[in-house]
Amino acid sequence: MSQNNVRLGIMLMIATTFVFAAQDGISRHLAGTYNVMMVVMIRYWFFAAFVIAYAARQRGSFRKVVHTEQLGLQIFRGCLLAGEIVVAVIAFVYLGLIETHAIFASYPLMVAAFAGPILGEAVGWRRWMAIAIGFVGMLIILRPGAHVFSPASLIAVTSALMFAVYGLLTRFVARKDSAVTSFFWTGVSGCVMMTILGIWFWEPMQGRDWIWMGILCVTGASGHFLLIKTLEVAEASAVQPFSYFQMVFVSVIAVTLFDEKIEWNVALGAGIIVSAGLFTFWRERQKAARERRRAA
Repeated sequence: MSQNNVRLGIMLMIATTFVFAAQDGISRHLAGTYNVMMVVMIRYWFFAAFVIAYAARQRGSFRKVVHTEQLGLQIFRGCLLAGEIVVAVIAFVYLGLIETHAIFASYPLMVAAFAGPILGEAVGWRRWMAIAIGFVGMLIILRPGAHVFSPASLIAVTSALMFAVYGLLTRFVARKDSAVTSFFWTGVSGCVMMTILGIWFWEPMQGRDWIWMGILCVTGASGHFLLIKTLEVAEASAVQPFSYFQMVFVSVIAVTLFDEKIEWNVALGAGIIVSAGLFTFWRERQKAARERRRAA
């Protein structure tokens, strides 16, 4: 399908963010009662089954679809994402959904900051300025040195940093591997790692919570499926800014279901981070447009 239906892409991205927000809310609920490792492990079992089925439906042989010359890097990347999910869910429990997502919104700025030294991409002074402003927003949320500073905030910072490295590795392996290949190894390697670690934390789950666990598995797979479809119908640069809708949906879930409150510093800091992130997306889109014009 050609990448030209921006309106449909935006609608699909907003739907994706809603599903992922619901997923985070359910993860927060289950992790408040059960061990995080077990919850993420069961989620990955379903996710791995989904990516294997998705890879099998692609054109060509299954072996060709999943073949990679970067196996070690792909496995590390998949394990890194699984670890990041564990850290993020722990942050949901100890810090709350709203503040965790406000801090996590800084990960695109981390990607932009590391893209130069790691991937050799050119980062102009305007984007460096946006990155600096975004990190000022994160400091407003964290309030280091203040008597209200929560060490749990560092868990969310770690999650954002891990996801930023995962994003950089995704861009790096994309130079040789297809998106389907990377998607396959993301699910399979993460599943293997979480099974090895999570099986030791198995504990009985109540019948009603198994229903929530099933919904969590479905939202995880359907969210990734919607994201794939989003990127099939529209360019990433056109729909990426709408990924911030996830913060809106998460805030509604957190306030209505978990009695969280939106503190002024979190709202202000998140607004600064999102603004800086949107500017970096716009600059990357401008740069890509210039490169296309030169090529033409």
